[in-house]
Parts: sequence; C-alpha cells; structure tokens
Amino acid sequence: MNHHTMDALTRKQHEIIDFLIQNQANFAHPPSLDKLCLALGLKSRGSLHRLIQGLIEAGFVEPMDRKHRGVRLTDKAQQIAQPVETNLPMLRYVGVIAAGKPIEAIEMPEYMQIPEQIKSDNPCYVLKVKGDSMIDEGIHDGDWVIIEQRCHARNGEIVVALIDRTEATLKFIEQYPHETLLIPANSSMQAMRYLPSQVDIQGVLVGQMRSYR
Repeated sequence: MNHHTMDALTRKQHEIIDFLIQNQANFAHPPSLDKLCLALGLKSRGSLHRLIQGLIEAGFVEPMDRKHRGVRLTDKAQQIAQPVETNLPMLRYVGVIAAGKPIEAIEMPEYMQIPEQIKSDNPCYVLKVKGDSMIDEGIHDGDWVIIEQRCHARNGEIVVALIDRTEATLKFIEQYPHETLLIPANSSMQAMRYLPSQVDIQGVLVGQMRSYR
C-alpha cells in the first residue's frame, strides 16, 4: 500500500492546499481547474491537472467526477495544512572566520526550516549567535538570527559586519564618512570604532528564533 505523507508533496502542492484553505470563503462553489489555474497564476492547465491528480491520489483532494466538479479538499487536508516554511542555509555564527572569506563561504552549511513570516523576500541565511554582546536587545547566546543578505544598511540597523575580512560580528551600525561604529547592546561593553574601509556589511537582521530545550 502506498503511504502518502505531507513530506511527499511538492512545494507547489503545498501552495495549492494553502491557497484553497485561505480562500475557501471567496469561492461560492469548489473552483474548477480553469478558475484555480487563473487564481494561482499558472500558465499550464496540464501541469495543474497533474498536481491535483497527485493530491487526489494522496487523499488531500476529493476525487472529481461528473457529479463532483471542482477542486475540494478532504478533511485530511484541512487538518494538516501548515504555514509554508522555507529551507534556508543555516550557517553557524562563530565569531572568527578564515581570512579573506566572506561569511557566505563558511564551510558545511546545514539547513533548517524557517517560517515565511520571519524572513524577508530577499535571499536570507541563518546564523547561530555566540556570546552576549546583544543581550539588551533580547538576542541571547545560542539564538538563531535570520539575516537578509546585503552589503548596505541604514544607521541603527543590526548587521552582520565582517571586520578586516576576518572577524564576523552582530552589532548595531552607525556609519559616518570618517568612521564606522559597531555598537553592542550590552551596557558593560563599549562601541567598536573602525575606518569605513575595515568594515564589510554581510547582511541585516530580519528575524530571530530561540529553542528552550
């Protein structure tokens, strides 16, 4: 017997289930394939048909026949619908990295699931925080932070900064023509002052996660 789980579904199939659940109130009747194709912005009705066929076989969509037209989710689908999650590379935040290597090049990325709500639409990666230099901002040793990958930031944003191309650190940034300040959120620590040429921004903090286990 074929055992289908949510894990066996493709991202597109997850999106179809989530879309149908979120938009149930907007459909007077279960939508036809054509309507669904249009609503999801898919170009090919054939590929949607294949996706739906897979969902029917997995028991998430009611079989369609002359009597039951339209795409209807089964109770099983209603129970297991989850917010879409994205796999992002999880890079350990280790404080010091090999000279000359930007932070994205840390060896051995792992992967972890990140809820869509705490990442941005731009490329992101995850770092594990080491130390308590940002503790007054609620960022603790061992927390995971979600970083939007970019090389510029506004003053007052929390950034991953690469100092002299060797040491990575998570700090508030203040940039001026003659110097760049990296400011901890820990009242017992001083701001770090550098020439602008010494500091490369590797990304900006957009989310945070913590495990209590």
